[in-house]
Amino acid sequence: MASITAALVKTLRDKTGAGMMDCKKALTETDGDVEEAVDWLRKKGLSMAAKKAGRVAAEGLVGVIVDGTSGAVVEVNAETDFVARNDDFQGFVKAVSGLALASDGSIDALAAAAYPASDRTVGEELTHLIATIGENMALRRCASLAVDSGVVVPYVHGALGEGIGKIGVIVALESGGDTAQLDALGKQIAMHIAAARPEFVAVADIDEGSLARERDILTEQARASGRPEEIIEKMVEGRLRKYYEEVALLEQVFVIDNESKVSKVLETASKDLGSPVALKGFVRFALGEGIEKAEENLADEVAATLAG
Repeated sequence: MASITAALVKTLRDKTGAGMMDCKKALTETDGDVEEAVDWLRKKGLSMAAKKAGRVAAEGLVGVIVDGTSGAVVEVNAETDFVARNDDFQGFVKAVSGLALASDGSIDALAAAAYPASDRTVGEELTHLIATIGENMALRRCASLAVDSGVVVPYVHGALGEGIGKIGVIVALESGGDTAQLDALGKQIAMHIAAARPEFVAVADIDEGSLARERDILTEQARASGRPEEIIEKMVEGRLRKYYEEVALLEQVFVIDNESKVSKVLETASKDLGSPVALKGFVRFALGEGIEKAEENLADEVAATLAG
């Protein structure tokens, strides 16, 4: 049996928002496995993990760029929001965004690319920037999309400048239709993605592991109602449809009209343009999502400074 420490209980409480005693019991039931404990709490209806899982916990900028029918998104992290407003840092993010078009989503390839107007690589330039500004930074992730015919449309929410901000989205629409109309449609869909936070394009894209995990949690939740198994099965299927609407873009209600599903919006656009419109993919980066920010205690910090 694993030792259930106060630190472990606090970690689970921070992730889920559940009570301290509930967290301790969950960890005891799962032999100290935090991820299994999250599921245990969700099954008991005690967890806020799903709502907190994507919270922003780091600073820096997301950069977005589109060149022709290709687009890329990058995230560069820094310690403080103050650095995100630094001209040199913003210039670095913009330059790296352009280089990401050729990196095919590989952060290693991007770090090794030659930085414009210098004899340094991107990674070396970042090191130079850290030394110049005096704050730790990290080239965290990148992704790119392209279509043979159609458009790749960018959108930045909370923009601090051209192509840089807190949330970056690119949407790839494959079609032979009018480019201007596709751009307008793509902008609306990108705004929807920024707000609705889908994880997949379609239900068929949901990985089996995520689906099995959700089905297991929903089944345990339904069983807690004491209903017969045949009723439980129907309850689970109904709740899975709700899950699909939360994570699959084509199943979501379009935030622009708050009425049509995104799949229906594309179907209507195909008729209006006289050419099929296929949503080939999207990328959505929210600054700092999934990164735990260290908690600072001012009293401890002052005491440490005095002691040092």
